[in-house]
Amino acid sequence: MEEINMIRTGLLSVTFRKKTPEEIIRLVQQAGLDGIEWGGDIHVPHNDAKRAAEVGKWTKEAGLALTSFGSYYYTGGKTRGNSDNPRFENVLETAIALGVPAIRVWAGDRPSEEADEQWRRTVADDTRRIADLAAQAGITIDFEYHNHTLTDTPASAEQLLREIDHTNVRSNWQPPLEMDAAQRLDSLRGMLPWLANVHVFHWTPSLTEQRKLVQHPLAEGKEDWIAFLRTINQAGRSPFAMLEFVKGESDEQFLQDAATLKEAVAASE
Repeated sequence: MEEINMIRTGLLSVTFRKKTPEEIIRLVQQAGLDGIEWGGDIHVPHNDAKRAAEVGKWTKEAGLALTSFGSYYYTGGKTRGNSDNPRFENVLETAIALGVPAIRVWAGDRPSEEADEQWRRTVADDTRRIADLAAQAGITIDFEYHNHTLTDTPASAEQLLREIDHTNVRSNWQPPLEMDAAQRLDSLRGMLPWLANVHVFHWTPSLTEQRKLVQHPLAEGKEDWIAFLRTINQAGRSPFAMLEFVKGESDEQFLQDAATLKEAVAASE
């Protein structure tokens, strides 16, 4: 009988920046998750194809999927703060060596409310350029769905993807923290035509400190996640739902969150 649920589970390696790739692989195996996105900042540096091939080999030998390469490439270039944007050709070479089907990138480095039409065109043009390059290697370009970029609101994200209009460009999704559960579900529905993977966590704004977020066990947001994942299932999409950060960066909390995630996936069928 064909399996109805197609959502698989995983971990973003940036969750445990202090751990080695070998430690992360063992922990993901222990948790019974399906795959790993390797980050380009520490575990698989953007310009180190040899290291990428090594980590890719370890991951596959462990029976885990290579979900994507979490790069820190900003489409359109970096214009604020540290302006060191990796050369995309180096990012692509690393992703090929790693053996991933997707590269995660950022939709510029300006929030949508501060972006003029010229900046949006710059980001869109560069995204089409790198999407063409990646397509030659059979790799998709997946946006980070994140504040302070052009995917910081549902309207801006959808507008950008329509402006780019490229079959090799998708978007990840994660719950926008400033929204309630119903608004988050609406934002997910808007991304379904382009949905790549999903970043899973349960955070809330602090009640006592402005601009501070509080991490919670995923179990406290389990019902919301069942609704999110059920919406994805009903749309016939098959992303990886990947844990991103855990309370206290503890192994124990990660294992509990992984168990909760698997329960939510099963309940969403």
